[in-house]
Amino acid sequence: MIQNNTNSNSNSNKEINDSSQYIRVHLIISGKVQGVYFRKHTQDISLQNNVYGWVKNLVNGDVECVLEGLKSNVDKVMIWCHQGPPNSRVENVEIKYEDFTGHFTDFKIL
Repeated sequence: MIQNNTNSNSNSNKEINDSSQYIRVHLIISGKVQGVYFRKHTQDISLQNNVYGWVKNLVNGDVECVLEGLKSNVDKVMIWCHQGPPNSRVENVEIKYEDFTGHFTDFKIL
């Protein structure tokens, strides 16, 4: 019986460490998203949620970012990206799901 409990715990740990819970998304955010500290806020929100990757301005006025982390955490950052910081006006968020790499250890503004 003790052995069964140990096996149950092993299975629980396996589920917690299961990489299928980790995702990577590539976002293009359009609207009034430059000149409103969108990148800095994205970095702050991402790091608060243990999400890693990068964010940068595009020449057409959009913001592009890649987010990696636990699905629940990445979802929180994506929800925030639909709203943005004060003085921004998000009109569209294009979301592309990609294969999780796990290569990021920080969140950078490019």
